[in-house]
Amino acid sequence: MTQPLHIGIVGCSAEGAALCYRTICAEGARRLGAHRHPPVSMHTPSLHDYVACLERGDMDGVAALMLDSARRLRAAGADLLICPDNTIHQAFDRVERASPLPWLHIARVVARSAAARGFRKLGLTGTAWLVASDVYPVALASEGLACVRPTDAEREVMGRIIMDELVAGQVLPQSLSVFQSVVAGFRAQGCDAVILGCTEIPLILNDGNAGLPTLDSTRLLALAALDRALG
Repeated sequence: MTQPLHIGIVGCSAEGAALCYRTICAEGARRLGAHRHPPVSMHTPSLHDYVACLERGDMDGVAALMLDSARRLRAAGADLLICPDNTIHQAFDRVERASPLPWLHIARVVARSAAARGFRKLGLTGTAWLVASDVYPVALASEGLACVRPTDAEREVMGRIIMDELVAGQVLPQSLSVFQSVVAGFRAQGCDAVILGCTEIPLILNDGNAGLPTLDSTRLLALAALDRALG
């Protein structure tokens, strides 16, 4: 077997990055045999630094943080890069132009998966920053898919739950009810699936409790990276 590529994870929040890392390692063992997976390195600056940039709308600052991680990961031997955080993909175009290594784009990975599964109209969950951005509408449109955003009120309450609870690993029953209500609204608008567009949302929402099929951006990105690493 050819030596697998070295995967570099550009981390943002701990929970999303950890779930992505665990998925690569666990699925690697299923594909390659017990305890086997490609080499993986991760660099994660303080989440506070990313949040400060997002709050002032500083995408150049977000890109600088991502590129600093990219350079550090190249120095550690990484061959390709992924970022298990949907929100900071708003800076991806700036990052890709200056990156020392190739990347997989999380929303493009999700869009390809949605198209392959035959979905046509996707509801979008995520932080207030993410659902107000063009990250997913553009990626989905490239596959001929429609994107339905939550209401302003829904995006604010989801954003609060994500940033105050999920990034800290807290999962509360009342917060699950909020997400289920948002998904019910998507279903009423004719959506046939929902994007878990924040890498922490899989902590609270899944195929078993969402009310629609889910597209787990965290695990889909991890599996796409593993596919690329294994050639």
